[in-house]
Amino acid sequence: MSILVHIVRFIVAALVLMVVSWIVPGFSVGGFWSALILAIVIALIGYIVEAVFGRRVSPFGRGIVGFLVSALVIWVAQYVVAHVSVSILGALLAALVIGIIDLFIPVSTPFEAGRKEGK
Repeated sequence: MSILVHIVRFIVAALVLMVVSWIVPGFSVGGFWSALILAIVIALIGYIVEAVFGRRVSPFGRGIVGFLVSALVIWVAQYVVAHVSVSILGALLAALVIGIIDLFIPVSTPFEAGRKEGK
């Protein structure tokens, strides 16, 4: 895959995070650059969680465990990215809204795309 595809995926993920910050109380992102960095950090933390605990506990996995891990990853990412504020309830609601948006606009991160291709 070309680098341009990965860049577009992160830009779309950042736009989704900005929409989520507009919809979800307790979840705020300072602007596009913060959302872009947040998308990258969420992808990296998700990749690390999956590498350590396996696919069943992955934030990219399905089910209640994947949902809760997604919320935890979003909540932890606020401590890495400036101008991002997330409450625990905000992280849970954001994970839910992101999951719903992902049903209509599936956005896989470059890390997830590499795993799907068997790399």
